[in-house]
Amino acid sequence: MSSEPTRPHPDHHSDGHDSDGHGPEGHDLGLSHDLVRIAEHRRAALGRRGLLTVLGGIGAVAVVGCAADDPPGPTASATNPSASRGAAGAPPAAGGQGSAVDVADGEIPEETAGPYPGDGSNGVNVLTESGVVRSDITSSFGSASGVAAGVPTTVRLKVYDLDGDDATALAGAAIYLWHCDRDGEYSMYSESIAEENYLRGVQETDRDGWVEFTTIFPAAYSGRWPHMHFEVYESLAAATGAERKLRTSQLAIPEATAREVYANAEGYAASVATLEQTSLSDDMVFSDGYSLQMAKVSGSLADGYVLTLNVPV
Repeated sequence: MSSEPTRPHPDHHSDGHDSDGHGPEGHDLGLSHDLVRIAEHRRAALGRRGLLTVLGGIGAVAVVGCAADDPPGPTASATNPSASRGAAGAPPAAGGQGSAVDVADGEIPEETAGPYPGDGSNGVNVLTESGVVRSDITSSFGSASGVAAGVPTTVRLKVYDLDGDDATALAGAAIYLWHCDRDGEYSMYSESIAEENYLRGVQETDRDGWVEFTTIFPAAYSGRWPHMHFEVYESLAAATGAERKLRTSQLAIPEATAREVYANAEGYAASVATLEQTSLSDDMVFSDGYSLQMAKVSGSLADGYVLTLNVPV
C-alpha cells in the first residue's frame, strides 16, 4: 500500500465492505505525551477477557434493561433503540423510545473503515499524533488550526465486553471516532481540508464503559447513509494503528433527525437532495441490517443533539 493517501473529492467516497486495509504502524512519542498527561486518570490496561476475570468476583453485568446505564451528563434517558441486527426496515424517529439491548443479539457488527480512516491503514495516521486524545474534536490540533462548523452534537458510546450470556462494562478501553464535516469531506484526505485533522479523536472509557465526544452533525454524501466511524482498542496504549483494533464499526443516524438538520441548519443544504437519493436498504454498509448500529437521539436543533449507542464487543 502506498505511504501517501489518495485524496479524492468527496463525490468519490467509497465505503465498500472490502476496502478495510491494515498496515503496520509504530507508536511514536506523540501518544506517549498524551498518556503522561492523563496517567492519573488511567486504569491499568487489561485485555478484554482479563478484565472479566478481575471483575469475576463482582459479577458480570447483564446488558438487558440497561441500554444507557448512567450515561455521563444530563441526558440519562438517551438509549440505543436497537433490539437485533435483523433485516433493514424503517429507521426510528428522532427521540423515540428504544428497547433494551439483549446480549443474544451479539456483538456490534464489524464494518469497513472506509477510505479515510486516518489510522495508518490508508496512508496518514492521526493516532500517533500528540493531542489526538481529546473529547472535543470540532477543531484541529497540532500544527493545524481549522474548526469544523456545524450543528453541535455530542456522541456517547458505552462499550461492553460480551462473554456468552454475560456482558460487562469495559473500562480502560479506547475509542477512536471520526466522520465527515457538513460538506461531506474528511480531514486529512479531502483536498480542501487535507492539512486539517478535526473531527477525529480518541477517548478512554470510564469505569462504566462510557466515552463522550463533542463534535458536529455530519453531512449526507453520495452513496452513503449519514453515519460516523469508530474503532475500539483494548487501551489507549494500543490505540496507535488499525492493526491493533478490536473492532471497527459505524454508527447510523436516524432519518428524522437528519432531515431536520439538513432542511433547517445553515451549511447543510446540499445534504437535502443527497438524502433523498439514499436509503438504509440500499446503503453499502447498513443494507444487511443496522439495528445494533442505529443511535438513539435526544436534543434539538436549537440546543444541539446527543447520539447514544451501545458497543458490545
